[in-house]
Amino acid sequence: MNDKTVAELRRLAADRFGWAELSAEQAAAMSAASEGRDVLAVLPTGAGKSAIYQVPALVLPGPTVIVSPLLALQRDQIEGLDAAAVPDAVALDSRQSAGERDRVWEAIRAGTAEYVFLSPEQLAKDEVVAGLAGAGVSLFVVDEAHCVSAWGHDFRPDYLRLAPVVERLGRPPVIALTATAAAPVRDDIVAALGLRDPVRVIASFDRPNLHLVVARFTGDAAKRAAVVDRVAAMPGSGLLYTASRRETEDYAEALSGRGVRAFAYHAGMKAADRDAVHERFAAGETDVVVATSAFGMGIDQPDVRFVVHASVPDSVDTYYQQIGRAGRDGEPAEVLLCYRPEDLARQRFLTRSAPPEAELRAVVEALRPGPLGSRQLAEAVPGPAARRTRALGLLERCGDVVTGPDGRCTLTAARADTGAVVGRALEAAERAAELVRSRVEMVRAYAETTGCRRRYLLGYFGEELAKPCGNCDLCDAGAEVEDRPPAGEFHAESVVRHAEWGRGVVMTVEEDKLTVLFDDVGYRTLSLPVVREQALLDRC
Repeated sequence: MNDKTVAELRRLAADRFGWAELSAEQAAAMSAASEGRDVLAVLPTGAGKSAIYQVPALVLPGPTVIVSPLLALQRDQIEGLDAAAVPDAVALDSRQSAGERDRVWEAIRAGTAEYVFLSPEQLAKDEVVAGLAGAGVSLFVVDEAHCVSAWGHDFRPDYLRLAPVVERLGRPPVIALTATAAAPVRDDIVAALGLRDPVRVIASFDRPNLHLVVARFTGDAAKRAAVVDRVAAMPGSGLLYTASRRETEDYAEALSGRGVRAFAYHAGMKAADRDAVHERFAAGETDVVVATSAFGMGIDQPDVRFVVHASVPDSVDTYYQQIGRAGRDGEPAEVLLCYRPEDLARQRFLTRSAPPEAELRAVVEALRPGPLGSRQLAEAVPGPAARRTRALGLLERCGDVVTGPDGRCTLTAARADTGAVVGRALEAAERAAELVRSRVEMVRAYAETTGCRRRYLLGYFGEELAKPCGNCDLCDAGAEVEDRPPAGEFHAESVVRHAEWGRGVVMTVEEDKLTVLFDDVGYRTLSLPVVREQALLDRC
């Protein structure tokens, strides 16, 4: 880091925002962005990720564009900036009237708007990108960047179109921000956004104030009754995550019958109703929000005292992101996963989606005569925009389609057989699907581990915990009370090769097993004695 740059950033943070201190991670990321470097910052919830772009924006000429997935989150961030001594923050969103939108564009063109918030769907519009390109954007920020990853939770296909947008804006420095991203998601973010030799700032994932508990059930009715009993008895306010929209309403009704101020939240609700739940939660007027995964990103409530999952989530990534809502004030908070092995079948079904083969063929044939813009491509390949976007993303990842600075898509394999091009894309889709399926199994491994749960979670993200945490149900029961001895030839981040599954990286090593993340087949948990006996892994 440049000492002079960091000193100026610290001065601005104090003078404009009232922040007396910056963490080492914040300073490193801010400094890199201020000097024109791309940045991938993975910082836990509550670590001040927004500051990473808010301060450098003041030293770079031209507006900063912030891609943020939720309108409620954009509004909260704008309100926070309005309270600081900084230039204007504005948003472009689908709810605005024509007059409101015109005033936003006037501020952008006049240079009075320093921060411009919008969703990735807004950047799918050519006129929006063209207008921003004319404003001289100095910094491009992707908030909740795990949404870029096809195997990150909360995947949104329009995030796949951001790399071409950055090029059309003159390739300003890019900052990708997220609170939770395991190794494959980080690499996918870098690839999908086209980050150039990014500075990676990865903070510790450890949240020692969270008490981690798993309760195992055999029957669904017994589990549902226990969830209601336990949540109703928990002190303070918290979140209850469910697997379906119907369950949010059922649990909210059952808890309300116990005198608990419980409100359902899911993507099928009207926007005004969802906003009302957010506002009640922020105002401390709820005891429990019963939600699907639609509720969580950007929630900035410091005193959430518990997070309960009524069913297993789709991945450890999703789980850790959601439990990160608890205990942001540093005070103790309870985290409970209600685990029924049969529920894993549901998650396998929910994470299984057929690749868009018909759309892949249609996109290839549409582009064969020549490049097309997004509107022309939509006319040539009718149907759901999400499937068309996913098909285009797969073709881009395989290098068979490129998007130019003008936003037009070109088929690079113009002379190649359509079947061969589609086949490559389908293989890429199957590799991604295999990783997604393997992540469901990692949730099972967490729920069924016999060692320290925090040690398992941190190992999943590539971080070793030297001692048992002493703050999970298994440590409470004395399951793991001593430091773990070295596992000989294998340790976290060892690069290995399997005869069938290819290259992999060791993520966790336990007394009798190790977990390896393979490039092509995802996570696999292997018996350490069998690995040694049969020489299954070669160290690279």
